[in-house]
Amino acid sequence: MNTAHFPWLTTIILLPIAASLLVPIIPDKDGKTVRWFALIVGLVDFALIVAAFYTGYDFSNPDLQLVESYPWVPQLDLNWSVGADGLSMPLIILTGFITTLAILAAWPVTLKPRLFYFLILAMYGGQIAVFAVQDMLLFFLVWELELVPVYFLLSIWGGKKRQYAATKFILYTAGGSLFILLAALTMGFYGDTVTFNMQALGLKDYALNVELLLYGAFLIAYAVKLPIIPLHTWLPDAHGEATAPVHMLLAGILLKMGGYALIRMNAQMLPDAHAYFAPVLVILGVVNIIYAALTSFAQRNLKRKIAYSSISHMGFVTIGIATFTDLGLNGAVLQMISHGLIGASLFFLVGATYDRTHTLMLDEMGGVGKRMGRIFAMFTTCSLASLALPGMSGFVAELMVFVGFATSDAYSPTFKVIVIFLMAIGVILTPIYLLSMLREIFYGKENEELVSHQNLIDAEPREIFIIACLLVPIIGIGLYPKMLTQVYDSTTVQLTARLRDSVPTIAQKESPAVSLKAPAISE
Repeated sequence: MNTAHFPWLTTIILLPIAASLLVPIIPDKDGKTVRWFALIVGLVDFALIVAAFYTGYDFSNPDLQLVESYPWVPQLDLNWSVGADGLSMPLIILTGFITTLAILAAWPVTLKPRLFYFLILAMYGGQIAVFAVQDMLLFFLVWELELVPVYFLLSIWGGKKRQYAATKFILYTAGGSLFILLAALTMGFYGDTVTFNMQALGLKDYALNVELLLYGAFLIAYAVKLPIIPLHTWLPDAHGEATAPVHMLLAGILLKMGGYALIRMNAQMLPDAHAYFAPVLVILGVVNIIYAALTSFAQRNLKRKIAYSSISHMGFVTIGIATFTDLGLNGAVLQMISHGLIGASLFFLVGATYDRTHTLMLDEMGGVGKRMGRIFAMFTTCSLASLALPGMSGFVAELMVFVGFATSDAYSPTFKVIVIFLMAIGVILTPIYLLSMLREIFYGKENEELVSHQNLIDAEPREIFIIACLLVPIIGIGLYPKMLTQVYDSTTVQLTARLRDSVPTIAQKESPAVSLKAPAISE
């Protein structure tokens, strides 16, 4: 079979969306048929992603691959345009992997199973489209598409405050999306030509004040999704009310959309403005790391504790994007993949623990490790991965960001010392609150009231399989990170070179945070 001209990405995007439309007509009474259908669709689509990766993706090519473009509205140069490079391909693979496991994690769902799996499959296609489309207006449309399923998944299957959490989520994210639309239209109509093709937009010669405004608009939109403090408050509420499979999608994929877009549009398409905003990103990243870690200490609700931990870890992504080094940017991308795997595993285990204890309050737990040994072992392993234990993916990612920023010649030594010191504090805080969390849940004396009222059964084979699937890449990347970094290294090296060319622009303005003596950059 000749696969050179096969529309891989279009098929991968449209297959789950088309399959979701079949869910309402599938004969089913108790939801068992629908869940098997959804799982098969998820597996087939993931198999197509892997096939596209192995047959049509070249590690050494930094440019877009698997490119497809079909006219949509020719008068506006609006096309169905998709492609994948080193920034998008790892996240497309991650999306297929996490979503398929989330479908398996949703096996116990009995409330409106048709609607649940319809939303999951529709969201599947929308999320892949976010990482694949190469047209700004199309990007805005698919960005909005994935908001609707999340809203209903929260508002129907969530906890007691699900309506509040869902409404807050849609207000924050939809409000941020308006900035994407305004910036996209401004870029599309700027200059002599009207186009929404991302590559063409990146080549336009914007006035500096326009570029700074565009960058600020995108930053607001993606700061909501990443999330960056103070636009983060929707996330703890959403995680506090979500079910396990929705947790996995939120932590594993949705947050990565913000990081991806920040690299793709802010850094890649607006490099001169990025040179001005980079110190701001570093400061925001440090605030994320420290503030969220300290806030996680104060949380007595297990879901909210892990949610704030996620916000803290995403601060490393923000800093990595602003390092102006190959190593730092590679670390930012690796951190997104790593956190997607670790975050999905932790939140799945939180859901499994809640299903047995029927409480999320740490004060009401204690000693449950005696009866749930396998869950205890899996929870401990995933927590160690989250606190960046050597040999796990989180350690490699955070170390790359650390070293990348420390060796960057775009910042003054004083600024780097302060930032590295604060980042180190965040790294120290993480094991403290995660290990204390494990102690409160699993160690100590059993809570007699909890044990007498709940059936604390241990993990079942389905749950062990899901965690095993997540731990294999977590440990594999930790032991041999090159198996992932080689997928995107050529793209990030090319992007870093372009960003470094923009540093003299900000240096000429005598920014106090950026070194005026950066010989490697000003060559």
